[in-house]
Amino acid sequence: MPEEAVPASKPRILCTEDDADTRELLCLLLELEGFEATCVPDPAQALSLATQEKFDLYLLDNWLPGMNGEHLCQKLRELDPTTPILFYSGATAPSVRARVMEAGAQGYILKPAHPNELAAEIRRLLQRK
Repeated sequence: MPEEAVPASKPRILCTEDDADTRELLCLLLELEGFEATCVPDPAQALSLATQEKFDLYLLDNWLPGMNGEHLCQKLRELDPTTPILFYSGATAPSVRARVMEAGAQGYILKPAHPNELAAEIRRLLQRK
């Protein structure tokens, strides 16, 4: 009897986005693109999950309650120095982008971006991993 192929696991993404509508849309988009998405509204939940579970990519907003995305990025880097971090943010200032990249992010996409652009950047970062 031939052995059944074991399906490849979906890449796991932890998305931190405080806006409920955007968070819901991102979760849906990520799942439609073939990712396993865990979407949380704040940095405290993101850090808690990151200490308990393994993710393949972190997707962060910059403006979050209680802690900005740059600080969250630094905390995630302390916990996990290798998993890619991608910002999806409305912060347009070049200085913000420079700071989050210095904090350990590998990519930065401005909101609103076309869903295909976001998915392509996620795949690019996952391939580099």
